[in-house]
Amino acid sequence: MSTTTSTENSGLLSVLLPPFEKVESAKVHVIAVGTGKALKLGENGDVDVVFVHSRPAEDKFVEQGFGIDRRDVMYNDFVIVGSNEDPAHLMNAKTALDAFKKLAQGRTPFISRGDDSGTHKKEKAIWNKAGMKPYGSWYIEAGQGMGAVLQMAAQKNAYCLTDRGTFIRLQSKLPLVIVFDGDKELFNPYGMIAVNPARHPQVNYLLAKKFIEFVTGKQGQEIINSYRINGQQLFFPDAKK
Repeated sequence: MSTTTSTENSGLLSVLLPPFEKVESAKVHVIAVGTGKALKLGENGDVDVVFVHSRPAEDKFVEQGFGIDRRDVMYNDFVIVGSNEDPAHLMNAKTALDAFKKLAQGRTPFISRGDDSGTHKKEKAIWNKAGMKPYGSWYIEAGQGMGAVLQMAAQKNAYCLTDRGTFIRLQSKLPLVIVFDGDKELFNPYGMIAVNPARHPQVNYLLAKKFIEFVTGKQGQEIINSYRINGQQLFFPDAKK
């Protein structure tokens, strides 16, 4: 399975996979990368199933015939984090677009994933809706996963966009706080897609389908719903019947 770094960094997979592996006497080999790379692995037939979070990219993946049986799995949201001092005053922003405009206008240090991940895709979409193209020394494209980007933001006293799940998992180790959240623009849905066996006959479609059914079924959804760190829920089940 190829998946976004957030499902692994958040610790979710460590509780979600073992029950399935036990029942099926199988081992799920996880390749955790950005969503763009995860889908590329699916396109190449290098994995059996993808578990990602960028609906436009997922729909394109299916439309182009690389994947089948896409299912909604869960959701959380993206948040903007930074230092307590909040030099760009994002805590006063009304919308995500307003927050990003404040960053650009103040040329306040911002660390971008810069890796074609679901988080990076969301960030680019917000800049685009704000009518801005960020550039300059204040805008740093890391080309790294979420955990590394959060560490960089802490070291450079910068802001970054992160999925809430990864931030909750790591926040006790970071001098960062949520400075903006709650905008519908920051909604973050996750989906699973089986790689199309008609395009790649070597994939284990039957087991991939069983895994999707497990995650979107009663047991998988209950595991997602009950997964918490320090009392905080990281993801909310969203599988449709």
